[in-house]
Amino acid sequence: MNSELEEEVDRLSEKGLLSLGYGEAELERLAALTLRLGRLKKERQAVIAAHVYQRPEVIHGAADFIGDSYKLAKDCAGVAARRIVFCGVRFMAETAKILNPEKEVFLPAPEAGCSLAESISSAEVRRLKAEHPGAPVVCYINTTAEVKAECDCVVTSANASKILKRLFAGHKKIVFLPDEWMGRNLASELGRKIGRELVVWKGRCIVHENFDASSVRLYRRTYPGVKILAHAECSPALVKLADFVGGTGGMMRYIRRTSAPHYMLVTECGLGDYARGEMPEKAFIPMCRLCPYMKMTSLSSVLQTLEAPRPAQRVEVKPEIAAKARKALERMFELAE
Repeated sequence: MNSELEEEVDRLSEKGLLSLGYGEAELERLAALTLRLGRLKKERQAVIAAHVYQRPEVIHGAADFIGDSYKLAKDCAGVAARRIVFCGVRFMAETAKILNPEKEVFLPAPEAGCSLAESISSAEVRRLKAEHPGAPVVCYINTTAEVKAECDCVVTSANASKILKRLFAGHKKIVFLPDEWMGRNLASELGRKIGRELVVWKGRCIVHENFDASSVRLYRRTYPGVKILAHAECSPALVKLADFVGGTGGMMRYIRRTSAPHYMLVTECGLGDYARGEMPEKAFIPMCRLCPYMKMTSLSSVLQTLEAPRPAQRVEVKPEIAAKARKALERMFELAE
């Protein structure tokens, strides 16, 4: 093994991949890929954005930006590179393209969708608008570009409560889509009546709909003092039992600022892997589900995208759709700050 490769193996190991179960032979194979990736990024004037639910080798071996949907949207806005390779799912790559229309955006796993984004169409949003005239339509960022284009404002799990509060100051009714449980959790938090004041769509996340409240009660008895953090897409029954509810960025901040014998992250498994790498001194209890879409991206597919992208990996959004969707995204940035 040459010195450059050895140094890269050590870097990946120090990032926590060894403790996550990656063997030495696998680390050496990955290090060869990440060294090639580093050179290609410079040659292609590219940056790589990775959601925290991605595989650890993608996050630590390739990413220039790491975060949740809101942070990545902000990071990609006005980025200096000519190309953006988005390690995530399609709606995230579309958002990057909407915010950077002059740049090339690529999605290494073009088949990576999202159950929430697929739960509603732009035609269904138009029908909701006709049924509730004058009510602002707010969509969770887990939506397609076409759906965002029909909405007044986009939100993330981290800023939804703040933005809805501001919108309710001037409106008696708001339409929220597509996540039903997030909508119900927001209605409970804000003291609003479902249907009358907050109209919600019945979309679900295939990861978060599989967590149940009874498991949380069991973990509390098994691990006294455990801090339980849940994503806002979880069921209202589970959310009521959590110590913290919010997005992935908020969860990380909560863990850093608190002290507890154990932490349990009720969300996609990738966040737990990332948290263990960032805070090895903390004890984490696994209670997670894998998102099959988020795990479709591999380090090899990222490298292939940089070397010779396939037409299907290039992300395009029609200009008229992008212009309308961008307004909804900019409204989010305005109300969230």
